[in-house]
This record gives sequence, structure tokens and C-alpha cells, in this order.
Amino acid sequence: MVVEKAMEKADILVEALKWIRQYRGKITVIKLGGSLMEEESSIMHLLLDAIFMESVGLLPVIVHGGGNAISQAMTEAGIQPQFVQGRRYTDTASLEIVKKVLGHDICYDLVRRIEILGGQAKPLSVCIGTPVLTGRKISLTDTTGNPIDLGFVGEVTQVDTQTIIETCRAGCIPVIPSVALTPDGQALNVNADTAATAAAQQLKAAKLVFVSEVNGVRTDPQDPNSMIESITTEKARELLASGAIVGGMIPKIQACLDTLENGVQKIHIINGRLRHSLLIEIFTTQGIGTEIVE
Repeated sequence: MVVEKAMEKADILVEALKWIRQYRGKITVIKLGGSLMEEESSIMHLLLDAIFMESVGLLPVIVHGGGNAISQAMTEAGIQPQFVQGRRYTDTASLEIVKKVLGHDICYDLVRRIEILGGQAKPLSVCIGTPVLTGRKISLTDTTGNPIDLGFVGEVTQVDTQTIIETCRAGCIPVIPSVALTPDGQALNVNADTAATAAAQQLKAAKLVFVSEVNGVRTDPQDPNSMIESITTEKARELLASGAIVGGMIPKIQACLDTLENGVQKIHIINGRLRHSLLIEIFTTQGIGTEIVE
């Protein structure tokens, strides 16, 4: 029995070898966010997975959000969180909270956790002196065409790929909060999904992995068994047009389609609550979430 279990483990390593060789030396952007950021066990296993990836020659890059933590900090400061078209209204006071929570607290905490687990990481944040995301304010309109004021909310226009790549090649995992700077130095609150897609596109990443609280793309949002294991961009567009994909998955899929059109080879959406889901999705043939390809 002991020998059989050891042989099973060896078979798993051999299966992983194919994917290690294919993606060794290539960048994988990992987007962390949502309530997972508050779950000790989930974050620990995801960071262990990222350390494993780096240890076998892949180049993981972590981009993170932290919306729940921002909302909690705003409430504690007596500021009522407001959302417009799914984006957080960010005035001057809210922006200071965003910078502290994302750009400092969570970013440093992820770096610290990686180091405790035996890896090396470096914060690349506007609040720590190494900003790598340049952006501009978003301009949205309402149903009548009038402009909407979102405050200091932006989108990424440029990524300092050289600094990120140099960090990876130095054996460190870059940790990037979703806060950008305008060319004149104004900080902007950026949606973490769009920050991750911008980073993946400009880094020409081999993979982009969205780690979320669901197991992948579902045709029925309430039914985990309706998850699609692999989907082409053509099929994804059909599902969007038919209304099969709903809610927060709509902008995520739209961002995925745009990212694939801009050179990223594969995108994965996985459930970060499943232990070692990142390794299973990347290093096994069957995977565990939804894979989106051209």
C-alpha cells in the first residue's frame, strides 16, 4: 500500500513534468481578490502554489484586489461605500483608504506570508515606492449620455513590464495591488480584474488565472455542476449573447476575450477555496476550473 501510494505520487509528478517544461520561463499572471483574501487557509494554499510554480521555473505574477477589506475600512471611518455601474465611487477620503488597504496593508501581508512559507516576494506598489501600473481616469456615461463622476477611479494604460520581469528573474514573486498612477502622480483606484488583464496583455503572459469563489464558468450560476471545463472564445461569445452567462461573470468573460485577442495564450477561472486548485489547474491534464482558449 505504501509503495502504491508513492508510485501514485510519482505518476502525478511525471504528469506535471509536461506542463512544467511547456511553461518554464514564462509568465503566469494570478489575480487574487474577493472574500478569498480573508480566508487564511485558502490564501496559504494559493501562495504555496505560487511558490511551487516559481521553484520549478515558472514566473508567477500576483495582482490583487481587496474590495471587502476596503468596504470594512470605509465603514469604520464613517464613509458609506457607494457603487456606480459596478465600480466603487472613490473620493479623496476613500482613495486614502484604498491606498492604505490595497497598496500597503494587503500587499505587504501577501509578501510577508510568501516569505514565511519559504518563498521570496517583492511588493510593486504605488505606496512603497515601486509603482508599475500607469493609468487614467475612467469616463463613463449614464443611460442618457451624461457623464458620470466616479471620483478617482481609473483604468491601466501602461505596465512597467521591465521591472516586473526583472523581479521575476531575480527569483522573487511580484505582488501588485490594483492601484495605478497617472503620469502626473495622481493615484487611481482600479478594478483588480482589469488590472490583471492589462498586466497579462502587456507582459505577454502565457496564462492568466482568475482565482474566485466559484469553480469556473457556469451555464447556471446557481448550479456548480453546470461548470464548463473548456470553452473557446467563439462559444463564450455565444453564451454571452444568449444570456447564459450573467452577473459578475459577464465583465470577467468580456475581459478574458479581450485578453486572448491581445496575445495571452490561455485563461483559467478557478475556485480558490479548493486546496491547491492553482497547481491542479496548471499542472494536470484534466484541471479543476474553466479553461478559455482561442
